[in-house]
Amino acid sequence: MRETTERVEVNVSIVMGKEVQRIGSDITMWNQWVRKLRYWVLNLVTIQKEEKMKQELQRTWERLRVAEEAEERLCSGELGRAIDQARAYRSRIFSLMDQLSAAQKLLSSSDSLSQ
Repeated sequence: MRETTERVEVNVSIVMGKEVQRIGSDITMWNQWVRKLRYWVLNLVTIQKEEKMKQELQRTWERLRVAEEAEERLCSGELGRAIDQARAYRSRIFSLMDQLSAAQKLLSSSDSLSQ
């Protein structure tokens, strides 16, 4: 009976050892799957961040394009006309200043003649 008990214990040890090895193998396989899953999740997060940055860059590019078009329209259109008009007013002011100066000189020379 003792021999039978020892055989059973040995058989149990062998079976338990194989079961422990199988469980260890399963844990190793599980750990590999967990690492792969983490890798995939990190890649997915990275891809999502890249997509978000790409969308933000596209929005910024569009705003820049709109601003450049507006600047071009102002420079070629309304702003150009305003600059031309300001230059014309400036020329007119200088012309009036010259006329006023000539009139003052004329008045002061006529005042000195009449005295």
